[in-house]
Amino acid sequence: MSFRTKRVLFATPFYMLFEFFLLKYLLLLVGGLSDIYLLLITMFIGLNHFLPMLFEIRKSRKITRFLTTIDGVWLWASVMFLIDIIIIYLVGSFITLPLIVIILALAIVPILGVYNYWKAHRLVVNEETLKFNNLQRDINIAHLSDIHFGSVRHKKIISDIKDKLNTLDCELAIISGDLADGSSVVEEDDFIALKDVKMPIIFTPGNHDFYPGIENVIKACKKAGIIVLDNESMEFECLNIYGLPFSIGDRNILQFDGSLIKPDMLNIINYHVPYYWDEFSDLGFDIQLSGHTHGGQFYPAVWFGNLMFGYNMGLFKNKLGRYLHVTTGVGSMDTPMRWGTDSEIVVLKLKRI
Repeated sequence: MSFRTKRVLFATPFYMLFEFFLLKYLLLLVGGLSDIYLLLITMFIGLNHFLPMLFEIRKSRKITRFLTTIDGVWLWASVMFLIDIIIIYLVGSFITLPLIVIILALAIVPILGVYNYWKAHRLVVNEETLKFNNLQRDINIAHLSDIHFGSVRHKKIISDIKDKLNTLDCELAIISGDLADGSSVVEEDDFIALKDVKMPIIFTPGNHDFYPGIENVIKACKKAGIIVLDNESMEFECLNIYGLPFSIGDRNILQFDGSLIKPDMLNIINYHVPYYWDEFSDLGFDIQLSGHTHGGQFYPAVWFGNLMFGYNMGLFKNKLGRYLHVTTGVGSMDTPMRWGTDSEIVVLKLKRI
């Protein structure tokens, strides 16, 4: 049983307790509902939170993917309704709110939901320019991360990435982890659409890639022609690219030194989380490519992401003239919703100065 599965099973009773009281206070705003009915609804929500997952980790099916998506959307809506009713009750403690005002306030959540769902499924291309004096020639890289192939985002997201990458003027694509989500099994042909991408694709595992079995993810990558860098490096034109996988279980961060740096090349480290930038930079890596944060994915989590991570999203440059790029990712985790962040592929334009 993977870490993700254990996490969901452990959290489900607390999630059901939260949902019971959320629904109770939400429905009290419009007349209320018997606790017996609330309990039945809560039990359904709880069962739908983990039962489809137990099927998905063995074999993915349309019905269980649909139920998982419904659970993900409701998870987002629960957070929004919680914020909504807190505001309503706070304001209501000072003035009496008409029922129509309460209904309109609650209606904001489904309206926002349509936008959030659309935003999460709209894959955009953003651009950043990085300048170097040790670069032999200009080169464009497509940087992407956090695809989260699984129950909520399945084969269509792989096909969408293939189509988008083939429109880009890039020589190389680099995936900074979490190609898989862990919410469903990964079959050998699941990434096969990426075989039709016209540029080489490099991938280094993130934490979620271990949940469905790292061997399954790597096998699917190799079937799709994706180059897997797992504690190893490769040269591409004037670039030296090192892939450092996420540390999980007995896989610890490799203690390496400057021997991995090629002085006559531009050195890139592909590492899922935006940590250790100072250390990597001091070793001589010119660029660190990361993801993991999703930029917070949606408000208000975006604000928490900015507080939790020193580098939540975007391009950063230090005094040594070296860069860290943190992408907000292509897919979404747990809930297929975005607000304040893009589902993005970023074209990194490496320029010689």
